[in-house]
Amino acid sequence: MKIGIVCYPTFGGSGVVATELGKALAMKGHQIHFITYSQPVRLDAFTENIFYHEVVVSDYPLFEYQPYELVLTSKMVDVAINEKLDLLHVHYAIPHASAAYMAKRILEDRGIRLPFITTLHGTDITLLGRDESFEPVITFAINHSDAVTAVSESLRQDTLRYFHVNRDVEVIPNFICLDEYGQASKNCKRQIFAPNGEKIMVHVSNFRKVKRVEDVLRVFDKVRKQLPTRLVLVGDGPERAHIEKLCRELNTCDEIVSLGKVTNPAEVLSVADLFILPSETESFGLSALEAMASHVPVISTNTGGLPEVNINGVTGFTSDVGDVEEMAKNAIHLLSDETRLQLFKHNAYEQAKKFDLEKILPEYEALYQRVMKK
Repeated sequence: MKIGIVCYPTFGGSGVVATELGKALAMKGHQIHFITYSQPVRLDAFTENIFYHEVVVSDYPLFEYQPYELVLTSKMVDVAINEKLDLLHVHYAIPHASAAYMAKRILEDRGIRLPFITTLHGTDITLLGRDESFEPVITFAINHSDAVTAVSESLRQDTLRYFHVNRDVEVIPNFICLDEYGQASKNCKRQIFAPNGEKIMVHVSNFRKVKRVEDVLRVFDKVRKQLPTRLVLVGDGPERAHIEKLCRELNTCDEIVSLGKVTNPAEVLSVADLFILPSETESFGLSALEAMASHVPVISTNTGGLPEVNINGVTGFTSDVGDVEEMAKNAIHLLSDETRLQLFKHNAYEQAKKFDLEKILPEYEALYQRVMKK
């Protein structure tokens, strides 16, 4: 198959999943064409069967805001015609699904059929979708997609709740390639972060308010007062300055390592003892799954799709949003007993196996075939 993949090229979960899906499909012999405004961060420069098409928006002084959606639509049309695409797979509803619909109609006018699949990832539904200025467009794009998938049952239910959807939404969960996790390198060893044998807690996110990174620091502050522990922060974003200020207030800066943006956090996760994700909402929790694939139990909230990934009392613990006291208590409960910690590490890895790429990829391939035969 010749498949066009449209995604955001950044560190967010939707871009990561789209890129890894494309790479896996390419390895199976499918021809993959990424269409986006910059090369995805997880995409290697030279990979067989993978092609990158940059969407370039010219800076016209007439526009206060440049019309990215229109340029993206034109690029989809161009790639579809010249590369003879079989279908488009767009990740994240805005603006990709609506642009794909416009591209489909333009191609139909030229006698070319190009079905498109929309995968919903989270904030396109739970945040933007609840904004009245976006709702009509998202609803239309969902209802006119040739197929729609959501990355969790929770997100599927949210979609049906927030939108007047008159079509089926299929759940195909996020995935990881197990073989890529659990291996530390010579550049990433425990003693770098924990020179005196401390336990290591890790948090990975885009440092937006919804991730509640402040709760990460407050949980860590309580844990470190009970057990020798270090915190490793991976990521960057608008809350970074606020977090740095808070660590100074809590006097924890010397025990926290901030790595900033890391293209592939697998090496860091390989030396972690515990992962913490206290988000206000998560449609799935890909970073939690990446931790579990590295044999790392998870302390998380019980919101959105997280309970579908992190099984309370088995692979880690889930708590209500903002319950710093309980999250700290659960973290101490795990880190203070090595036998218990090892059991949870084992359970976390066993749960991660359910989301291995080898199990999820055939679901996408089957969906592609169904859509193409319609």
